[in-house]
Amino acid sequence: MTDRKVLIIEDDEALRNLYSTILENADIKVLSASRGKEGVDMALKHHPDVILMDVMLPDFSGHDAMKKIRLDSWGKKATVIFLTNRSDAESIVNAVEKGSEEYIIKSHVSNKELLNKVRSVMFS
Repeated sequence: MTDRKVLIIEDDEALRNLYSTILENADIKVLSASRGKEGVDMALKHHPDVILMDVMLPDFSGHDAMKKIRLDSWGKKATVIFLTNRSDAESIVNAVEKGSEEYIIKSHVSNKELLNKVRSVMFS
């Protein structure tokens, strides 16, 4: 499975490192970015199998980053899972309408659940 890649776009370094460790321990290659623009550039260059993207980023939102990725021919079909601490219905509906495969509330997901969600979209 080592040819599989996940891009983590998350500004919180501790969470980015935690998610990286969880995925790397499952033999999944990890790329990471701390800002939206950096993440978009990496996604378009490396074409990861899954993008785990924080909704709230320092330079622009995860929703805006996804819009930029979707402009690319590869990006139209890119698999995106949003990560957030916002659990209000409006945020969830907004993410799904914009084409997110999953919506993970950071404080509500265990390490195993995160890995399982990534694997399920990676192999579907």
